[in-house]
Amino acid sequence: MSDVISELDDRRMIARAPDRPIDFGSDHDYIVACLRAVERSFALTAFPGLAPEWIPARALIRRFITWWRTLEPINEAQRDARARLPGAIRLIDTYSAWLEERRRPRD
Repeated sequence: MSDVISELDDRRMIARAPDRPIDFGSDHDYIVACLRAVERSFALTAFPGLAPEWIPARALIRRFITWWRTLEPINEAQRDARARLPGAIRLIDTYSAWLEERRRPRD
């Protein structure tokens, strides 16, 4: 049952994220550092040729969630990089929820 709930939460976070780049403000450096740490420690390239500022939030959170669910660390650097993913996912989701809230008309 918890796998189903996790999958639904994942899908909601992905759907909520804008399909365009967004300004993460002061959290930008943390999110990019997380991306780079996973790429470096697992020898991956998430978005070849694309600067972090141009990555759509939806693609980024989808990638982070996929990595969180599928990567299996075998050394300390990989464990550390993977351990940062939930924080980055939550930050992206929080920004996405904030943007969604701002779009809603106020009563």
